[in-house]
Parts: sequence; C-alpha cells; structure tokens
Amino acid sequence: MVSTLPTTNLDRWSQIRLDIRTLQPQLVEWRRHLHQFPELGFQEEITAEFIAKKLREWGIEHQTGIAKTGIVATIAGKNGGKVFAIRADMDALPIQEENEVSYRSQHEGIMHACGHDGHSAIALGIAFYLSQHREDFNGTVKIIFQPAEESPGGAKPLIEAGILKNPDVDAIIGLHLWNSLPLGTIGVRSGALMAASELFSCTILGKGGHGAIPHQTIDAVVISAQIVMALQTIVSRNISPLESAVVTVGELHAGTAKNAIADTARLTGTIRYFNPDLGLFLPQRLEEIIAGICRTYGATYDLDYTRLYPPTINDSKIADLVRSVAFEVLETPVGVVPECQTMASEDMSYFLKEVPGCYFFLGSANSEKGLAYPHHHPRFDFDESVLCLGVEMFARCVEKFCC
Repeated sequence: MVSTLPTTNLDRWSQIRLDIRTLQPQLVEWRRHLHQFPELGFQEEITAEFIAKKLREWGIEHQTGIAKTGIVATIAGKNGGKVFAIRADMDALPIQEENEVSYRSQHEGIMHACGHDGHSAIALGIAFYLSQHREDFNGTVKIIFQPAEESPGGAKPLIEAGILKNPDVDAIIGLHLWNSLPLGTIGVRSGALMAASELFSCTILGKGGHGAIPHQTIDAVVISAQIVMALQTIVSRNISPLESAVVTVGELHAGTAKNAIADTARLTGTIRYFNPDLGLFLPQRLEEIIAGICRTYGATYDLDYTRLYPPTINDSKIADLVRSVAFEVLETPVGVVPECQTMASEDMSYFLKEVPGCYFFLGSANSEKGLAYPHHHPRFDFDESVLCLGVEMFARCVEKFCC
C-alpha cells in the first residue's frame, strides 16, 4: 500500500502547499520502485532510464548519459535570470538488505542503504512541480541526477563534462535524508558540514623468521603495532583541540602461522577533517611517523595515499537562504538544527568548490515505526512522509533565489 502524509505531521508541516501534498503518493511510489532496483556507482542504467522516462512524459528538457549514467534536467521559469541547481544522487551500496518489506531490493547484495532512492524521488518531485509552475519563478533550474556518490565519485566527472555551464550555474543546493535526526527536522549550517575523506594503505617490509628466534628477524607485526598506536598522536598531539580530525586504522593483516614472525604487515585506514588547511599536514605527518618507526626497527615501507572527497563547505549566503526557508516551512525554530556536522563525507563537496551552495540534512528517522537504523545498515529505511517536505524545501529555495 502506498503511504500518505500521516495526520500527525499535518500540523507540523502545514506550510507544505496543496500541490506538493498531492504529490506524496507518487513520491512514495517512485521511491519504492527505485528501492527495489538498486544499482552501484556508474551502473545506474535502470535508475537513469526510469528517471529519463518520467522527464520525457512531463516534457522536461534533459540530457542523459553524462559521465555514463548522469542526467541533467533543465526547467526555465517565466523570465530570464539566475541559474539555480539542485543535486540528487542515484547509486546504492553493496549491502544485502534485511528489511522484510514489499519494496525490498530485488538485486542480490545491493541495497539503497543511504537514502539515495529518496533523494532521486524528491528530485523527480521538484522537477514535476516546477514544470507545472513555471510562472512562480524566474531564471532557470538545473536538476542534477548524479551517479556514483558512494564510490568512486560522480560529481567530479559531471563537472568536467560541463554541467555547471551553458547556462552557468549561480548557486547549487542538495539535501541528504538523515536518520541521525528526528523526522522533519532540518540540519543546516554555514561552513563545513561534512568532512574530507582520504584513504591510506601501508605495507611494512621486514624480515621473517622463526617465532623462537626473534633476534634474526625484523618483526613486521611489532612495527605495525607501534605505528597504529603512534598514529593516534596525530590528532591528540599535532592538531589543535579546537579543530576536528580523525585518523582511523581499519585493517591490519600480518602473518600466516602462530610460530612464525611475519616479514610483512599491511594496514589501511581513513583520515577525516573539516579544515582544508589540514589537507597537506595530515598525510605528511602520517608518513613521518611511519618512516621514523620503520627506520628505528630497520624496516622499509610502501605507502599509498588517496584523496577521495574534500570537505563539504557551505556558502554562508546560500546556507542563510536554506535556513530561512526551513523556518518558514517548519514554523518553529525548534525543528532547525543549526550546528549539525558529521565526519562522514560527500562528493557534493566538488560542486560546492565550483559555485556557492548549501548541502543540508533532512531528518528522516522515526523510532516509533522502527525506522531509525543508521545509514549503511542492512535494515536502513526512513519515514517516507518526509519526501514532500523535501520537495517543499526545494521549491521555496528556487522561488526565493530566482525571484
């Protein structure tokens, strides 16, 4: 059965206009269809065709096949003016779904466990709404359906393909359904919202031997253990207490026998930070520690360092725009979380490096319905009544920016 907006939320969200409220059953239908057919990054063929089919039905100008599966819809308002972009991601995760619901994933080992199906449904909703209400805004709106946010990252290829040009985008926004916030709350802030994401992989090269004759060896296990502990001093002793950063070693593999000393050990991990100024220091300090400890024990090392996404940093003026709309829609400041941040990362950050913009969180958790599992959990799901609230937020941002 398709859900509708619960009566309990009508008073809280009384500012949602009727034309958007009536979209709610379709929003749920679209979201559940996308949920049943999840696809990994740059493989979103079924998803892209579903979205393109809807855009064709509604007579909305759009381009497909950008950076493999990306789509950009373009909707002109009543007069010329500013160009405003809305971004939504389409990809799923390599997770086996454990939810027992009618719209359960039909693709083995793949699941929409982060809400991107909801993001795409909301983007379809705002595309339809704006196409039917062109007289309510000036300028042009570009709606970006992006592949591969989870990995390896679709934003950068889309930008390189020129989607922010012809016409040039003046500002961009996007939202993330967020089960760390209660249903219907909105998390928005100026500055850094989400962290940079960087990865490291290091192989320690020692000298193996018999476990009973350690003096003939260079023990890669002992060396890697020293490195793991020493890396924790980067944040605790090299970063200001007023800054936030994370250095996490997630994997450590070494040895093949209990009575043998390993000649190699491999450790991998992630580094997160908000302040872009730390982007040079952190990998430099990481290698200094690894090199120093290896030198002390007579070992060598092979280090690979990968920068995935930069910090997601909101422009203050566009954040103020989103915040003002949130106050209008929620009718109370209680529902707006002003300093919401997370060490999770997002490649929306690449768009925000190119043009002023704001990424914000839309609370989607409802513990009373059992819809509060965290993102990337095999039982992740969200309260679908929030979908029309997302459309309303986008519609008002368009109207205020493109006035």
